[in-house]
Amino acid sequence: MPRITSVESPGCPPLRAITTDILGLIKVVEARARPAGVAKVVETWGEPDASRAILVASLADRAVDPVLAVARKNGVVELLNPLNGDALAVVKSSRTDQTVGAVENDPLVALHLFRKHAPDLTTLGTFLACTEKGKASVRSVAKENTVSDSDVGPSSTWEVCNKGTLQFSSVDVGENYAMFGGNGMEVNLWDITSCSKMWSAKSPRANNVGIFTKPWFTAGTFLCKDDHRKIVACTNNHQVRLYDTASQRRPVVSVDFRESPIKAVVGDPDGHTVYIGTGTGDLASFDMRTGKLLGCYVGKCSGSIRSIVRHPDLPLIASCGLDSYLRIWDTNTRQPLSAVYLKQHLTTVVIDSHFSAEESEETKSKQPDSSMVAEAAVRREKKKKKNVLVEEAEEGTQMVDPDDCDAEAVRKDKKKKKKKKKKKKKTVIEDDEETQMVDLDEDDAETVRKAKKKKKNRRVAEDEEGTQMAGLNDSDAEIYAPKRIKSESGERSKGTKKKSKKQQVA
Repeated sequence: MPRITSVESPGCPPLRAITTDILGLIKVVEARARPAGVAKVVETWGEPDASRAILVASLADRAVDPVLAVARKNGVVELLNPLNGDALAVVKSSRTDQTVGAVENDPLVALHLFRKHAPDLTTLGTFLACTEKGKASVRSVAKENTVSDSDVGPSSTWEVCNKGTLQFSSVDVGENYAMFGGNGMEVNLWDITSCSKMWSAKSPRANNVGIFTKPWFTAGTFLCKDDHRKIVACTNNHQVRLYDTASQRRPVVSVDFRESPIKAVVGDPDGHTVYIGTGTGDLASFDMRTGKLLGCYVGKCSGSIRSIVRHPDLPLIASCGLDSYLRIWDTNTRQPLSAVYLKQHLTTVVIDSHFSAEESEETKSKQPDSSMVAEAAVRREKKKKKNVLVEEAEEGTQMVDPDDCDAEAVRKDKKKKKKKKKKKKKTVIEDDEETQMVDLDEDDAETVRKAKKKKKNRRVAEDEEGTQMAGLNDSDAEIYAPKRIKSESGERSKGTKKKSKKQQVA
């Protein structure tokens, strides 16, 4: 089972990486979120074909007219537009007389697209390619190039090694010198302009038993930007060596790292740090001034690392290999920022360092105008105002003006006033029921006057009959008025009945 360490990913800053695989596919991975996001595949170019597998790739990372070059298994070098994947030119291998079998026996293993040779009116780009048997060539490609070599510009070819097999090539920042190394051949330094060898490493001394170690270099890079004389080469015997071509031919510093062959190496812009990847998925950084191990990266890969690239501006590196993952790491904390599964075995990864600037320009161009934003805000406010409810149907539906900002407040005040009125009515009715007070109109007042007159007459009649009524004042009479009216009316009715009987007897 593969060894995998799961580590939480905090996300990576805006980034654009391009990967190649053994089926000939080119995949674009981007992370667009700010300040940190998740990287994902946004584009895939090409059709899967194992006979057109991409062995190595190089990017001319320019702000204007960038070009991506890929070397395929069938001996063809393609120049593409890294922004949209359009094919710009197709160039065959340097040896036009090669058959299909010869191409398979001598594939391209190194490719570098020159950045300083900016395209002009006639030339599309210039690249350095080298085969496994040490056939190096520098070729310029015309813009109207076809698969034939008739449209290829001036080129130069030379032999890098007479024995052994070439496995890597590296070009300095100034693009004037190139270093080569491989199985059975020592590291050597060449002047690209004159196609002449400048320096070659010397085999290490024999051990105590008298056995010499066979040279087998798998990766290399230039250590400093300004000084092409210091180079770092890694071996299949898990060694990291620093050479100073100005002082001696043997390594100045040699460090062993674990027990796996080192497959990839890249330098840091600081001029003394290198990052290496092994065949078992280990990733580490070294300080080549002293040969000290700075640390290993957390989150072990489960397959061989085949390519490492350092971002020129951001503190991060990207690695890919046979585990089919593109991994992005933070160089300060050595923690993984993101990992993207790309399904196929990966061969090369390159980073577009101008992606962040392009993204900011796109976002600025896509930002809406301030007037449009204000208009949209006004429309939203009108929609909210139109949703204001009308008053109840009991008092009539009164529409509220949507443009009046205080309509809703007025409606609330009306509701409060209604509630207060209802409360007052309830309290008055309750008081009337308790005190049994009834509001009287004019007709009721006249009825009360007549009742008073009848009371006086009745009092006189009672005096005559010997009935003595207790004297009551006006206030008491008013209080007991309702009860007395009923009793007096009853007595009067009885009196009338008695009189009628007497009259009958008389």
